[in-house]
Order: sequence, then structure tokens, then C-alpha cells
Amino acid sequence: MSGARAQLEPDRVARSSTNSRGPLAHLLHALNQPLTGLQCSLELALVSPRPAEQYVCTLREGLELTDRMRILVQAVRELADLEESETDPADEVEPVQFDTLLRDVASDLLPVAESRNVHLRIEIQHSLPVRNNRRTMVKLLFRFLESALSLTRDGSEFRLANSVERGEVVFMVSWTSGPLPEHSPFSRPELGLLIAQAGWEQAGAKCTCHSENGKLSCTVRLPLASSHSIPQPRRVEQTS
Repeated sequence: MSGARAQLEPDRVARSSTNSRGPLAHLLHALNQPLTGLQCSLELALVSPRPAEQYVCTLREGLELTDRMRILVQAVRELADLEESETDPADEVEPVQFDTLLRDVASDLLPVAESRNVHLRIEIQHSLPVRNNRRTMVKLLFRFLESALSLTRDGSEFRLANSVERGEVVFMVSWTSGPLPEHSPFSRPELGLLIAQAGWEQAGAKCTCHSENGKLSCTVRLPLASSHSIPQPRRVEQTS
């Protein structure tokens, strides 16, 4: 017996890190459904002798449920790794030009966007100096943008924009949602978005996601390297 797909709003997983359980507890709770489904499937197979094709069907369902559990366990491990990295001495804090990292990561994803006819629009209006770990920022940006891009409808626009507000870098990604992926809200891209959100918060940022009429947006807020130094605006736009 395979678990029913959850037909929930696309930003369900992204918002889950703000609920009372937290993202790790949320994923552990999510594991209960495929585990229960697998147990029920195996128990029913042992109730009485069945035709060979029914045993084959049971095995296929079991493999599907096992794959879902594997994806969830992988997400749990990534969140656990985030917690372990909190005190990692190798994560050196240094001045980082966030806008430069953003352009570099977006350029890496440009071929993916082009292959799906997604228009990648980048609007950078400010230089964005922050103090953080460069490796962490690159990893978070890539996971964040890759996951959101995977959820974007083919042929639509994927927009990245920034601003500076009260000593904070405000970075926003917005896109039009495509069809719900298989096993939503616990698909790979949705879980990737959840992990990225938890990573931003671990890195000292604030991340919020919002959905309305198929339009999704996520906003990340990071403190500027110096809240007393307001960068001079400069506008760069790139459209694929």
C-alpha cells in the first residue's frame, strides 16, 4: 500500500522551518508515512498466499516507499551536517561580496534555465558586502537557486533582485510554480528549499517564503558588513 501524495501548497515545506517543530523534527515526522506504508504492504503480503504478480506489485511499492525514505533520510543528514558545521573552525568569517557570488552562481545555472526556456532575470542594484564564510555562501546560494529553479514552470520568468534596507542586504527570488512534483511537499527540490532556508538561518540570515496564486517568492535578509556604510547603487541586469 503506497502512501497518498500530499496535494499541498508549494511553499509548505519552505515554511515548515518556522513552525513549532522545526525542520529536523518536521522531516522525522514525515518519515512516518512511508515507513507505515512499507510495514502495511509487507504485512498484507504475508497474510495469505497470493499470485506471483501481486508479490511483484508489493515489491515495486516497497521499493518506491524505500526510495522516498532514502530522500528524507538524506535531507535529515544534511540538516544534521548544518548543525555540526556551526562550530567548525574551518568556516572562517571574512568580508564577502555577496552580489559577486550571486552573479557567479546564477551564471552556473544559466544553462539549466536555458534548457527549460526559463528567462533568468538578474537585477543587482547595489554592491553587497557581508561578513560570512565564502564557501558557505556559495553552497547556500547554489542549493537555494537550484531548488527554486527546479520548481519553476517551463517558459516562465525566474527573477533575482536585491535592495539595501536599514543596514541589511535584502535578496529576493521569485518564480511561477510549475506542476507539483511527485511526492510533494517532500520532493527533492522542495526539500532542497527547506534545507537552504535552514542553512540561511544557520548563517545568521532571515529567510521567509510566500505563495500566492501560483507565484512564489523567497526573501533572504543578511546584515551588511558595516551598517554605517551604505553602498552606492549600481544597476546590472541580465536576461537569458
